[in-house]
Amino acid sequence: MGEAIERAKLAKNAAPSLARAGAGDRSQAIRSAAEAVSQAMGAIVEANYRDMARGREDGLPAPLLDRLLLDESRVKGIVDAMLAVADQPDPVGVVLGGSTLPNGLRLEKVSVPLGVVAIVYEARPNVTADSIALCLRSGNACVLRGGSAARESCAAIAAACRSGVAKAGMDPELIQLIASEDRADAVELMHATGIVDALVPRGGAGLIATCVRESTVPVIETGTGNCHIYLTESADPAMARDIVVNAKCQRPGVCNAAESLLVDASAAEGLLGAVLPALSGRGVELVGDDLARRVARDLGIAMGEATDEDWATEYLDLKMSVKCVSGADEAIAHINRYGTHHSEAIVTSEYALAERFLADVDAAAVYVNASTRFTDGGVFGLGAEIGISTQKLHARGPMGAAELTTSKYLVRGDGQTR
Repeated sequence: MGEAIERAKLAKNAAPSLARAGAGDRSQAIRSAAEAVSQAMGAIVEANYRDMARGREDGLPAPLLDRLLLDESRVKGIVDAMLAVADQPDPVGVVLGGSTLPNGLRLEKVSVPLGVVAIVYEARPNVTADSIALCLRSGNACVLRGGSAARESCAAIAAACRSGVAKAGMDPELIQLIASEDRADAVELMHATGIVDALVPRGGAGLIATCVRESTVPVIETGTGNCHIYLTESADPAMARDIVVNAKCQRPGVCNAAESLLVDASAAEGLLGAVLPALSGRGVELVGDDLARRVARDLGIAMGEATDEDWATEYLDLKMSVKCVSGADEAIAHINRYGTHHSEAIVTSEYALAERFLADVDAAAVYVNASTRFTDGGVFGLGAEIGISTQKLHARGPMGAAELTTSKYLVRGDGQTR
C-alpha cells in the first residue's frame, strides 16, 4: 500500500466528523485556515521562491511560471477567496424537493457531501487552498496531489490549513497532501474505489486524459480550453480589439484564454485591421488561413500558415490562430468541431445572431460581447472553484461548493409496508 491509499484512508476515517459538523463550525474552520495561511505568508512566499527557482532551472515556460508564482498579493488573494467561501450559504442539507406518496410516505430530497474528494493538479499552488476551502464548505474530506513543480508551495499552504483547522477544533486529517512525486501514487489514487468518492484533475490535456483513462474512481473532467472569439461583420472594431486582446493577452497560460480568432470574411480587412496590430504589438505569434495572412501582409504583420493542428491546439502562450469564415454557420460548426466545450464568445451588434450563437454553441460558458476570461469561480460568485467542468454530468462550468455535493432521499413513514 502506497502513500496515496494511506492518506485516502485517513481522509475517509475523518470524513464523517466533518459531515456531521454544522454549517457554522465548517465556516469557522475555513476562516481559521485562512487566518493560518495569512500568518504563514512569509513561509509560503519563501517556499514558492524555491519552487520558482527550480522551475526556471528546469525551463518551465513563462505562462506556467506565471501560474506557479505566489507573491504577497496572490497569497492575500488566496486568503480572500477562502473567506468568501466561508461566508457562502451552506450547500449541505438543502431541500431539493419532496412529496408525500399516496400511501402516506413522506419523501424529502436533500443535498449531502460526496465524502472524500481527491484533486490531482500541476503547477497551481492556489488550487491547494481553494480545494481545502470548498471541501470544508461542502462537508468533504480532501486528498491533494499537487505537481512536483509546486511541491514546496503546496506543502506550506496545506500545513497552514491543517493547523488552522485543528485550531478550530476539527480533525486536521480531513486534509491530506500526498508528498510522493512517484506517478504510481497518482495512479493508486485513481484506483482507490471505495475510499475516494470523486476525483478532479486540474492541469493540461495529458493529465486530464490520464485520469479519465486510468481512473476507476468517478472523474469530474475539468477540460482544456481551446476557446474562440468570433467577430461578425457587425462587430464594433474597437470593442472587438479590446475583447480579443484581453482574452488572449491578459493571462495567456490559463484555460479561459482565447486561442482562436474567427472573423467574417466580408469584414476581415476592417476588423483584422483593428485587432491584429494590437495583438502583434503585445508579442502574440499569429498563424492563419490564406485571407487572414493576406490582410496581415497588407498591414505589415507577420503571420504563419495555420494547419488543422493549430485549429485544435490550446497554446497556453502568446500564440493565436486566425480563420476567416463565410458566416455564422461556418463559425459555429468550426467551434463545435475544434473547441473543447469550455468558453466561447461572439462579438456582434445583431441580437438574433447573438441568441443563435448562445443556443447553438456547445460549451460550458458562452459569451456575447465579453471576454472569455470571465469563466472563473471567483468571478461567477462561487468564491473559488475546484475546477471548470467541460463535461455534462454531474456539473458543468466553474464548480464551487454546491457542485461537491450529491443528494439522498429521506423517507419518513408510519409503519407502511409493501
